[in-house]
Amino acid sequence: MNRPRKVHVKSFGCQMNVYDSHRMADTLAPEGYVETQLPAEADLIILNTCHIREKAVDKVYSEIGRMRELKDQAELEGRRMLIAVAGCVAQAEGEEIVRRTDSVDVVVGSQNYHKLPGLIARALDGEKIVDTEFPLEDKFDALAQPSPQAIGKRGISAFVTVQEGCDKFCTFCVVPYTRGAEISRPVAKVLADVERLAANGVREISLIGQNVNAYHGVDGNGDAMTLGALMRRIAKVPGIARLRYMTSHPRDMLSPVCDDLIAAHGDLPELMPYVHLPVQAGSDRILAAMNRKHTRKEYMTAIARLRKARPDIAFTSDFIVGFPGETEADFRETLALAEDINFVMAYTFSYSSRPGTPAAKLEDQVPNAEKHERLLRLQAVIDRQWKAFNASFADKTMEILVEKPGKLTGQLVGRSPYLQSVHVMAEPSLIGQIVPVRITDIGTNTLFGERTAPARAPALASLGA
Repeated sequence: MNRPRKVHVKSFGCQMNVYDSHRMADTLAPEGYVETQLPAEADLIILNTCHIREKAVDKVYSEIGRMRELKDQAELEGRRMLIAVAGCVAQAEGEEIVRRTDSVDVVVGSQNYHKLPGLIARALDGEKIVDTEFPLEDKFDALAQPSPQAIGKRGISAFVTVQEGCDKFCTFCVVPYTRGAEISRPVAKVLADVERLAANGVREISLIGQNVNAYHGVDGNGDAMTLGALMRRIAKVPGIARLRYMTSHPRDMLSPVCDDLIAAHGDLPELMPYVHLPVQAGSDRILAAMNRKHTRKEYMTAIARLRKARPDIAFTSDFIVGFPGETEADFRETLALAEDINFVMAYTFSYSSRPGTPAAKLEDQVPNAEKHERLLRLQAVIDRQWKAFNASFADKTMEILVEKPGKLTGQLVGRSPYLQSVHVMAEPSLIGQIVPVRITDIGTNTLFGERTAPARAPALASLGA
């Protein structure tokens, strides 16, 4: 009996890539591929790449080199292994990847994952494939739906892509060039995915997109639906206890299309009080150079509106320090913004140029040593705020969505409304339920607590405003 073909997908970068990696594996499942966590035993290795971080392209080529060693070893064993490069680096580099290394068999851009079975079949016939064209068809609908087995394996929480691409063209960002223009999935397609996930045990849905609050998918009448309205529809799906969304753009949050989303934070119990809203900088001069399309005051207005709707809401953000032309005075405005808003977490980066972006051509680059020093100062502020936020829950009761067993016997791990990891001693039957837990200890990255009351049924569980 022949062994099943195995695929190993290694994902780099954002949650969109994690989601895409799952969908690629699901698309290949009907072709007989089963997932493996061990690249050495795979018949197909897919590197799902990200172009956001510094030296992303160099890191991809280093990873290809490591995978080539596995490919050579498989050949010595009489086994054929294919290597595919997907994601944003694949989209940006294209033909250059197969020119620089003969070990890669398939290069597939971020809009063409639904073609993978056919591309892999051609590669097995000896063809080198590069497919990075933006298709005319809806790539969301072309992808295979996740199987119940795959859904169960991925746990209590799941991501659902509702929007992809970006029309903002920030001067530092490659996403509009690698992911294309903003598109939104139809409401019926999103609801079908959510219902399927809920039927297989998923209790928390995170709606994701490059600019998720720009969502404008059509409903059954052909009318555009806002993200807030979509949230309200999803909240009615039996079994769904919690809703989240990321990543939002401040410009869209200021638009009237997000009025309903902001209102939902006040009156939709399933919507968690935790919002990721990237600001990037606190200086209007730098924000303009970044082409962010919002000012510091407008960003603060968006924060204030959300806090008015949901006073216990917490914010996370993204920052870039050392953007070309940033002065010490500009950076101090960023520090002041962080202090004013009191973020509970943030992704902080030193600026690094991306070939093909407008910012790469700007003069007045900030020296690396100065960028590093500013980054450390900003991180110190965010770390202090994060630790204080966690400490504020000592001896308080939180509602925890229990996700999985912990490392210790009898221990369960769950998530708070603010995505904090919480450990509690309780019976495994509580997995998938929301449990009131009193926080007894604050760890470095984890909260510890004890159960205080009987769990509630998943379909009824929610957080009050």
